[in-house]
Amino acid sequence: MPQLQVGDVAPDFTLPADNGEDFTLSALRGRRVVLYFYPKDNTSGCTVQACEYRDSEAALADKNAVVIGISRDSSKRHQGFRGKHELSFPLLTDADHAVHEVYGAWGEKRMYGKTVLGVLRTTVLIDEQGAILDIERKVKARGDAQRVLSLLG
Repeated sequence: MPQLQVGDVAPDFTLPADNGEDFTLSALRGRRVVLYFYPKDNTSGCTVQACEYRDSEAALADKNAVVIGISRDSSKRHQGFRGKHELSFPLLTDADHAVHEVYGAWGEKRMYGKTVLGVLRTTVLIDEQGAILDIERKVKARGDAQRVLSLLG
């Protein structure tokens, strides 16, 4: 499958959210969406990234943008992570990594000297009409929220 590019329509999906309800991407048409794929709740880099997004939420809202986090963790684990760090944005569960694959956030990476398949930290910025404004693969956790804010102008 070819990799998504800037200008492509962001593929729609429905995934379970940490609040027990299903979340559908296209329900956010009319808003900018920051979709970020991360490896695991309560790990150092993922916590830094989530907390930076939490701390940038007002600035993002001023730019008509909402944040959505996606990992393979369960809704129950997401609930604990959200509560512990007072995250106000939804965390979605993609247990079979199908949405990760569609967005190019799943593949080979080096971990502890071995090549493994896993989550590739990826951030996708989607415009109000559902088109991809920016897609960044191999994102650094620290500073990702500021990078996205600068892209939003």
